[in-house]
Amino acid sequence: MQDYNYVWADCFEITLELSCCKYPPTSELQQEWENNRESLLVFIEKVHIGVKGFIRDAVTGAGLENATIVVAGIAHNITAGK
Repeated sequence: MQDYNYVWADCFEITLELSCCKYPPTSELQQEWENNRESLLVFIEKVHIGVKGFIRDAVTGAGLENATIVVAGIAHNITAGK
């Protein structure tokens, strides 16, 4: 689903796995949090790095639907929504 959403919905999803154990005992959950807390917080701080905003007509200032954004060196174009 992650690949589909990235290619077709311009949505970047991730899965975070904290350990190789899918179902850790309740008694170990606090330690898993402590082991991964700082990494998770740093990741959250980096979430909004990049370009974001609205695509507008240079003359009228009206929003442009379905405009394609192309970045040299990146082989994945983004198409604006409404």
